[in-house]
Amino acid sequence: MDYKKVAQEINDALGQDNLQAAAHCATRLRLVLKDSGKVNQAALDNIDAVKGTFEVNGQFQIIIGAGEVNKVYKELVALTNVKEVSTSEVKEEAATGKKQNPIMDFIKVLSDIFVPIVPALVAGGLLMALNNVLTAEHLFGPQSVVQMYPVLQDYAGIINLLASAPFAFLPILVGFSATKRFGGNPYLGAAMGMAMVMPDLVNGYGVANAIADGTMNYWHIFGMDVAQAGYQGSVLPVLAVSWILATLEKFFHKRISNAFDFTFTPMLALIITGFLTFMFVGPVMRGVSDGLTDGLVWLYDTTGAIGLGVFGLFYSPIVITGLHQSFPAIETTLLAEVAKTGGSFIFPVASMANVAQGGAALAVMFLTKNEKQKSLATSASISALLGITEPAIFGVNLKLKFPFICAMIASAVATTFIGFFHVLAVAMGPASVIGFISIAPKSIPYYMIGIIISIVVAFITTYLYGKKNGHLFSDATVSSDTNNTAVEINEDPEESIESVQDDVLESPIAGEVVQLKDVNDPVFSQEMMGKGIAISPNDGNVYAPADGELTIVYDSKHAYGIMTDKKAEVLIHIGIDTVQLNGEGFTTEKTSGDIVKKGDLLGTVDLELLKEKGYDSTVMMIVTNTNAFSNVEALNKKEVAAKEDLLVVTQPTE
Repeated sequence: MDYKKVAQEINDALGQDNLQAAAHCATRLRLVLKDSGKVNQAALDNIDAVKGTFEVNGQFQIIIGAGEVNKVYKELVALTNVKEVSTSEVKEEAATGKKQNPIMDFIKVLSDIFVPIVPALVAGGLLMALNNVLTAEHLFGPQSVVQMYPVLQDYAGIINLLASAPFAFLPILVGFSATKRFGGNPYLGAAMGMAMVMPDLVNGYGVANAIADGTMNYWHIFGMDVAQAGYQGSVLPVLAVSWILATLEKFFHKRISNAFDFTFTPMLALIITGFLTFMFVGPVMRGVSDGLTDGLVWLYDTTGAIGLGVFGLFYSPIVITGLHQSFPAIETTLLAEVAKTGGSFIFPVASMANVAQGGAALAVMFLTKNEKQKSLATSASISALLGITEPAIFGVNLKLKFPFICAMIASAVATTFIGFFHVLAVAMGPASVIGFISIAPKSIPYYMIGIIISIVVAFITTYLYGKKNGHLFSDATVSSDTNNTAVEINEDPEESIESVQDDVLESPIAGEVVQLKDVNDPVFSQEMMGKGIAISPNDGNVYAPADGELTIVYDSKHAYGIMTDKKAEVLIHIGIDTVQLNGEGFTTEKTSGDIVKKGDLLGTVDLELLKEKGYDSTVMMIVTNTNAFSNVEALNKKEVAAKEDLLVVTQPTE
C-alpha cells in the first residue's frame, strides 16, 4: 500500500483545511473536523484502503485496519501538520466548541436506562402474547383455547404470571437501571422500586378507582394526607425518583467521613427519597405520566390512519437520527396501561418500516450484477425482514438513495392500512415479519396484510425504478465500507490461495462467547475489519491464539496484531475505546517482531479497572484478511477457556 497516496486521497476527500485534530487507535483514524459537511463521502468510499467511515460524538472515524492505520496516520500528519492528540484528548477536542443537544442527551439517557431491561420486557411481552393466544375468544373459534381445552388452564395461569411480572414490578427494573445510569448504587434503586410496589399499597392500576370510591388509605405526615398508592407499571415516577436517590447518595458520599459513610449514606438517601416519593414526586410524576399517555392516545385517535401513515413515512429517517431510542420508554407506558390505551401503535409502525427496508434491499439483490453488492443486499434484506435494519439502511439503501425512499413510501402505505383497522401491539417483541406474536389476536390478519403490503410495495417500486435507471448499478456504486473484510479489492486471488493454509485459532482469553454482530462497536459488529468472534472475559490474562509473529503491539497495550504461520492476519482487540486509557490497566510481555507460540502469554488487562471506569471489556479476535479464505467460522460454544479452540479459518478451494 502507498501510505502517502492514501493519506493524500483521504485529506482531499475531507475538504480543504478541514482537519482540526487527529489521533488513531488500533484500527481507525479518529479525526476532529471543522465542518463534516465538507466531506466528499463518495471519494472516501472509493479509496481501497478505507474499510468504512462513521461519525460519533463529534469524531469522524475512518477504518483502515491494524498494522496500516498508524502508517497512514503518520503520512496524514506529515502532509497536513494537523494537531496530534491522544485518543482521550481527541474526545475532548471533539466536544470543544460544539453545542450540546439537550434533546439527544436526554434520548441517550433513556436509551442507556431501557436497553439493559428490554430483554426482560420482551420476554414478558412475548409470554403475554402467548397468553393472549390461549385465552382470547374468537381467535380459533367462538371459545378460547383454554375454554376448549380446560387442561391448559393452569399452564396459561403460569404463563400469565411470568408475563405480568416484568410489568407489575417494572419500578424495580427501572429503579436498578436508572440509578446505575445516574451514578448511584443500583441496588438502592431496586430497593426504592420495591418500596413503590409493596403489597401494603393500593395497586397502581387501581389508584384512580380507589380515590374515586373513597377506599384509598392515607398516611398523615407533616400535616399532610399522603396517599398509600403503589406505582405498578410506572415509568416516569421511577425515573425521577432514581435521579433524586442517586443525587442524594453522591451528596452524602462527599460529606460523610469514611468511617460512617458505608452505614449512613444508604439509609439517609433511601429515607429522604422515600418521603419525597410518596409526598410529592410520585403524585406529580404520576399526573405527568397520565397526561403523556392520554395525549398519545388522543393523538392516535384524532389523526387516525393518516397520522399513522405520516409516522410510518418518517420512521426510518427517525432511526437514522437515533431518536427512536426514546421509544421504549413511551411504548412501555402504553403497554403498562393497556386497559386504557388498548396497546402500542409504535410497534406495528416500526415493523412496517423495518420490513419495507428489507423489501427494498431484496430488490437491489435482484437488480445488481456486482457480486459483492448482491451478497450484501441478500444478507441485509433477510436481516431487515427479521427486524435488524442497520445493514439494509446503511449498507445498501442509503448508498443508492432511491431504495431508502421507496421503502419510506411503502412504510407509509402499510401503516396507513393498519391504521384503518386500529392494529395495536399488546406486548413488546421483534418488529419484523414474526412480530404478529405481539399483536392483539383480532388484529393479527390485518398486521400480516400490512407486512405483505410493505414488502411488496418496497420491492416493486425499488425494482422498477432501478430497472429504469440501470446505470445506478455499475461497479462504482459499491463503496468500500460495504465490504465486510479487510483486504484490498484488487488483491491477486491466486497469490492468496498459495499463501493461505487451514488454521484453528485458540481463544485469547477466558469468558463468555459473544457473536460479533452483538458487539457494541460498528467497526466490529458490521465486520468492517473482517470476520471473527468476541469474548466477554472473566479473566485478565491474554494469550496468543496461534503460532506466528507479532506484527503490532500497541503502546496502549490494548491490541495485538499477529501474522500466523499459516498466513492468517489476526487482530486481538481488548475492550472498546480502551485506547483512551493510554495503557492504564494493561501490561504486555511482548513487543512487535516477537515470535510467539500458541498459548504464550501476551499480556494482562485489569477487568475491574475497566468496569470501574465504564469501559466495555469485550475482547474481539478478527481475521483481517478474511477474503483470502473460503470461510472464517467460530465453533459453537457459549463459554470458552483461554487456549481453547474457538475460530476455524478454512483454506479456499480451487
